[in-house]
Amino acid sequence: MPTAPLPVRDGLNPTRLRLPRAGMWPTALAYLLDRFPTDTVRLREKVESGEVVDEHGTPIDATSPFRPHGFLYLYRDPPVEKRVPFEIDVLYRDENLLVVDKPHFLATTPRGAYVAESALVRLRRDLDLPELVPAHRLDRVTAGVLIFTVRPPVRRAYQSLFDARLVTKVYEALAPHDPTLSLPRTVRSRIVKERGVLQAREVSGEPNAESRIELLETIDGTIGRYRLSPRTGKTHQLRLHMSSLGVPILGDNFYPVVRDVAPDDYRAPLQLLARSIAFDDPFTGEHRRFESRRRLTPPPAG
Repeated sequence: MPTAPLPVRDGLNPTRLRLPRAGMWPTALAYLLDRFPTDTVRLREKVESGEVVDEHGTPIDATSPFRPHGFLYLYRDPPVEKRVPFEIDVLYRDENLLVVDKPHFLATTPRGAYVAESALVRLRRDLDLPELVPAHRLDRVTAGVLIFTVRPPVRRAYQSLFDARLVTKVYEALAPHDPTLSLPRTVRSRIVKERGVLQAREVSGEPNAESRIELLETIDGTIGRYRLSPRTGKTHQLRLHMSSLGVPILGDNFYPVVRDVAPDDYRAPLQLLARSIAFDDPFTGEHRRFESRRRLTPPPAG
């Protein structure tokens, strides 16, 4: 992917547009207005102020010709978002890494309705780290340890640890306690997740997902605190495996059935926490382990 000729602004990368191979647009501006018909006023203002550039960083104007298969870069106006009322705690920081304790309900990266209200954008803004990039991701509804790389030269080395499964991840969850369930146990299954479908599902076939599940303690005899150790990283793997055992994680509105919950309803967060992450540093060889300071608590009854 080409390097963007515009810097990060307000924590957000510029938008990159690849122009079609062919078209009847006489100018680049005509193409933009045709593609984004509800944003014509702001697009004209941005072109007039020199905020739309080509891949060489040269601003276009109203007469710049349409160049088939060229690139345009510009800053899109972020949506107006309601602040997620929870803070990010920094666990560790050095020249290469930023390790944080992400709260529930905050997305890792901009996506859909959550752009400015994502951990990445908040941290870039608050800590003045425009080149910050996550080494991995946590779901919006999952809290806990989240690792970012600070500088582009080290990014691939740390991300490769996750790709190669050289990172030990331990989660904690609260779920119903079933005294008949034999634990600890390892759950293996084949999980598929279809685009546009909220739930992942288990199907027959060669297992591609593995989770170690242990009971740590019981609370009031009805709730269990579990240690979950995924050996793989399929979408919703831990949530689905717990549900398949008959003990779905408390606060889960996807499993076993989908429940509609308003985006700003923070009363019953998913009781799933990325408790710790450990790995051997690819540059120093040092064994590193980071642990969340958060504590899961049973949601209020009702």
